[in-house]
Amino acid sequence: MNDLRIEQVDGDASLLDWRFVHNAIIPTAPLSFAEVTERAGRNRLCVAYAGDVLVGCSTVRPPGAGNPVATVIARILPEHRGRGFGGQLYAHGLELARGLGAEVIETCVLESNPEGLRFALRNGFVETERYVLPGDTVPFIDLRLA
Repeated sequence: MNDLRIEQVDGDASLLDWRFVHNAIIPTAPLSFAEVTERAGRNRLCVAYAGDVLVGCSTVRPPGAGNPVATVIARILPEHRGRGFGGQLYAHGLELARGLGAEVIETCVLESNPEGLRFALRNGFVETERYVLPGDTVPFIDLRLA
């Protein structure tokens, strides 16, 4: 397994790297720099590098007051999949979510990302809902860790 360096987003360069990966994997819902900056204020955003090469990003939406559910999303650029990076990034996000008090873990995958859906299902997630955002045509799939 290759070494993966996972860093919390901190500053414009890592925000831009996070945004690049997100928009490459979720082309139907691209985010502006301002939107990513806002998300970084309420979620835990990380970027992942193999050496100096950007390979992925993650989002952990922390549990809220009285709500023990956290969302953990690991994204790996297609050209870097199949090397164990997704598993490492997911494990990092899961540990972070549980450290924040999460008792229930959810994730979300765009239907046009079959590799991401297979990864979630292999890691014990079960589908709970499919929905299309206003103006979109490709459904998102919400899943919960069983």
